[in-house]
Amino acid sequence: MAKARRRRVRDTWKEKQWYKIMTPKDFGDQEIGTTPARDPELLIKRRVESSLRELTGDFSKQYIKLFFEINGVAGDTANTNFVGHQVTTDYVRSMIRRGTSRIDAIINVTSKDGVKLKIHILASTIKRAKSSQQKFIRETMEKMVQNAAKDKKFQELIEDILGGKMASHIYHESKKIYPLKRVETIKTRVIEDK
Repeated sequence: MAKARRRRVRDTWKEKQWYKIMTPKDFGDQEIGTTPARDPELLIKRRVESSLRELTGDFSKQYIKLFFEINGVAGDTANTNFVGHQVTTDYVRSMIRRGTSRIDAIINVTSKDGVKLKIHILASTIKRAKSSQQKFIRETMEKMVQNAAKDKKFQELIEDILGGKMASHIYHESKKIYPLKRVETIKTRVIEDK
Protein backbone atom coordinates (compact mmCIF):
# COMPACT_ATOMS: atom_id res chain seq x y z
CA MET A 1 0.00 0.00 0.00
CA ALA A 2 2.73 2.50 1.01
CA LYS A 3 4.70 1.56 -2.11
CA ALA A 4 1.77 2.28 -4.39
CA ARG A 5 1.24 5.65 -2.73
CA ARG A 6 4.89 6.52 -3.15
CA ARG A 7 4.79 5.68 -6.86
CA ARG A 8 1.96 8.13 -7.46
CA VAL A 9 4.07 11.15 -6.43
CA ARG A 10 4.63 13.28 -9.52
CA ASP A 11 8.16 14.20 -10.38
CA THR A 12 7.68 17.98 -10.60
CA TRP A 13 11.30 18.47 -11.69
CA LYS A 14 10.52 16.83 -15.03
CA GLU A 15 7.75 19.38 -15.64
CA LYS A 16 10.10 22.32 -15.13
CA GLN A 17 11.97 24.08 -17.85
CA TRP A 18 15.31 25.84 -17.38
CA TYR A 19 15.58 29.55 -18.17
CA LYS A 20 18.71 31.61 -18.78
CA ILE A 21 18.78 34.77 -16.66
CA MET A 22 20.22 37.77 -18.48
CA THR A 23 21.32 41.16 -17.17
CA PRO A 24 19.78 44.31 -18.69
CA LYS A 25 21.42 45.78 -21.84
CA ASP A 26 23.10 48.46 -19.72
CA PHE A 27 24.93 45.68 -17.87
CA GLY A 28 26.08 44.03 -21.09
CA ASP A 29 23.25 41.52 -21.67
CA GLN A 30 25.24 38.83 -19.85
CA GLU A 31 24.02 35.51 -18.53
CA ILE A 32 24.10 35.52 -14.72
CA GLY A 33 22.56 32.14 -14.06
CA THR A 34 19.80 29.68 -14.85
CA THR A 35 16.63 28.89 -12.97
CA PRO A 36 13.93 26.23 -13.30
CA ALA A 37 10.22 27.01 -13.44
CA ARG A 38 7.05 25.13 -14.30
CA ASP A 39 5.50 28.29 -15.72
CA PRO A 40 7.46 31.34 -17.00
CA GLU A 41 4.94 33.61 -15.23
CA LEU A 42 6.26 32.31 -11.90
CA LEU A 43 9.65 33.83 -12.70
CA ILE A 44 8.36 37.40 -12.85
CA LYS A 45 9.58 39.48 -9.85
CA ARG A 46 12.05 36.75 -8.82
CA ARG A 47 15.24 38.35 -7.43
CA VAL A 48 18.68 37.33 -8.63
CA GLU A 49 22.00 38.28 -7.10
CA SER A 50 25.38 38.61 -8.83
CA SER A 51 28.69 40.19 -7.89
CA LEU A 52 30.21 43.03 -9.91
CA ARG A 53 33.30 40.84 -10.35
CA GLU A 54 31.23 38.22 -12.20
CA LEU A 55 30.10 40.86 -14.70
CA THR A 56 33.34 42.79 -15.15
CA GLY A 57 36.00 40.20 -14.36
CA ASP A 58 37.57 42.77 -12.00
CA PHE A 59 38.49 40.84 -8.85
CA SER A 60 38.73 44.03 -6.76
CA LYS A 61 34.92 44.41 -7.17
CA GLN A 62 34.14 41.06 -5.49
CA TYR A 63 32.56 42.79 -2.46
CA ILE A 64 29.85 44.55 -4.51
CA LYS A 65 26.63 42.55 -4.83
CA LEU A 66 24.14 43.51 -7.54
CA PHE A 67 20.44 42.70 -7.39
CA PHE A 68 18.30 42.12 -10.45
CA GLU A 69 14.61 41.33 -10.74
CA ILE A 70 13.14 39.26 -13.55
CA ASN A 71 10.69 41.43 -15.48
CA GLY A 72 9.90 39.35 -18.54
CA VAL A 73 10.44 35.98 -20.21
CA ALA A 74 10.97 35.41 -23.93
CA GLY A 75 11.44 31.80 -25.00
CA ASP A 76 13.97 30.29 -22.60
CA THR A 77 15.43 33.66 -21.64
CA ALA A 78 14.48 35.60 -18.51
CA ASN A 79 15.20 39.31 -18.75
CA THR A 80 15.90 41.43 -15.70
CA ASN A 81 16.16 44.99 -14.54
CA PHE A 82 18.58 46.38 -11.96
CA VAL A 83 16.93 46.96 -8.57
CA GLY A 84 19.89 47.82 -6.35
CA HIS A 85 23.28 46.92 -4.95
CA GLN A 86 24.94 46.38 -1.61
CA VAL A 87 28.50 45.92 -0.42
CA THR A 88 29.24 42.96 1.83
CA THR A 89 29.04 43.47 5.61
CA ASP A 90 32.63 42.34 6.16
CA TYR A 91 33.79 45.03 3.73
CA VAL A 92 31.84 47.69 5.68
CA ARG A 93 33.33 46.34 8.90
CA SER A 94 36.84 46.64 7.46
CA MET A 95 36.21 50.35 6.79
CA ILE A 96 35.36 51.17 10.40
CA ARG A 97 38.08 51.27 13.04
CA ARG A 98 38.04 52.20 16.71
CA GLY A 99 38.79 55.88 17.29
CA THR A 100 37.33 56.95 13.94
CA SER A 101 33.93 58.36 13.05
CA ARG A 102 31.37 56.60 10.89
CA ILE A 103 29.17 59.05 9.00
CA ASP A 104 26.11 57.65 7.24
CA ALA A 105 23.88 59.49 4.82
CA ILE A 106 20.73 57.86 3.44
CA ILE A 107 19.28 59.95 0.65
CA ASN A 108 16.13 59.51 -1.42
CA VAL A 109 16.67 60.91 -4.91
CA THR A 110 14.99 60.96 -8.31
CA SER A 111 17.18 60.65 -11.39
CA LYS A 112 16.83 62.97 -14.39
CA ASP A 113 14.70 60.33 -16.16
CA GLY A 114 12.36 59.85 -13.19
CA VAL A 115 13.65 56.74 -11.39
CA LYS A 116 13.35 57.00 -7.59
CA LEU A 117 16.27 55.61 -5.62
CA LYS A 118 17.41 55.31 -2.03
CA ILE A 119 21.19 55.73 -1.77
CA HIS A 120 23.23 54.95 1.37
CA ILE A 121 26.68 56.52 1.55
CA LEU A 122 29.20 55.82 4.27
CA ALA A 123 32.26 57.93 5.10
CA SER A 124 34.89 56.97 7.63
CA THR A 125 37.29 59.51 9.09
CA ILE A 126 40.96 59.04 9.96
CA LYS A 127 40.40 60.10 13.59
CA ARG A 128 37.26 60.87 15.55
CA ALA A 129 35.55 64.00 14.18
CA LYS A 130 33.52 66.53 16.18
CA SER A 131 29.77 66.18 15.81
CA SER A 132 29.59 69.55 14.03
CA GLN A 133 32.14 68.31 11.46
CA GLN A 134 30.21 65.05 11.05
CA LYS A 135 27.01 67.01 10.49
CA PHE A 136 28.71 69.19 7.89
CA ILE A 137 30.17 66.16 6.06
CA ARG A 138 26.73 64.47 6.07
CA GLU A 139 25.12 67.61 4.61
CA THR A 140 27.83 67.81 1.92
CA MET A 141 27.28 64.14 1.02
CA GLU A 142 23.51 64.63 0.77
CA LYS A 143 23.80 67.75 -1.36
CA MET A 144 26.32 66.15 -3.76
CA VAL A 145 24.19 63.02 -4.24
CA GLN A 146 21.04 65.08 -4.88
CA ASN A 147 22.84 67.28 -7.42
CA ALA A 148 24.30 64.24 -9.19
CA ALA A 149 20.85 62.59 -9.40
CA LYS A 150 19.26 65.75 -10.81
CA ASP A 151 21.83 65.98 -13.62
CA LYS A 152 22.11 62.32 -14.54
CA LYS A 153 19.89 59.66 -16.02
CA PHE A 154 19.41 56.50 -13.96
CA GLN A 155 21.98 54.46 -15.91
CA GLU A 156 24.68 57.15 -15.68
CA LEU A 157 24.01 57.52 -11.97
CA ILE A 158 24.35 53.76 -11.38
CA GLU A 159 27.59 53.67 -13.42
CA ASP A 160 29.01 56.50 -11.26
CA ILE A 161 28.00 54.68 -8.09
CA LEU A 162 29.29 51.22 -9.04
CA GLY A 163 32.45 52.61 -10.66
CA GLY A 164 33.25 54.56 -7.49
CA LYS A 165 33.16 57.94 -9.26
CA MET A 166 30.46 59.37 -6.99
CA ALA A 167 32.25 58.23 -3.81
CA SER A 168 35.49 59.72 -5.13
CA HIS A 169 33.86 63.14 -5.77
CA ILE A 170 32.31 63.11 -2.30
CA TYR A 171 35.63 62.09 -0.75
CA HIS A 172 37.54 64.98 -2.39
CA GLU A 173 34.89 67.51 -1.39
CA SER A 174 34.31 66.25 2.17
CA LYS A 175 37.97 65.80 3.15
CA LYS A 176 38.24 69.61 3.09
CA ILE A 177 36.02 69.56 6.19
CA TYR A 178 37.87 66.77 8.01
CA PRO A 179 40.47 64.15 6.88
CA LEU A 180 38.63 61.07 5.60
CA LYS A 181 39.85 57.51 5.27
CA ARG A 182 37.19 56.33 2.81
CA VAL A 183 33.85 57.06 1.24
CA GLU A 184 31.74 54.24 -0.17
CA THR A 185 28.23 53.93 -1.56
CA ILE A 186 27.27 50.88 0.45
CA LYS A 187 23.71 50.40 -0.76
CA THR A 188 21.23 51.50 -3.42
CA ARG A 189 17.65 50.46 -3.90
CA VAL A 190 15.26 51.33 -6.70
CA ILE A 191 12.07 52.47 -4.99
CA GLU A 192 10.06 53.25 -8.09
CA ASP A 193 10.89 52.68 -11.72
CA LYS A 194 9.80 55.12 -14.38
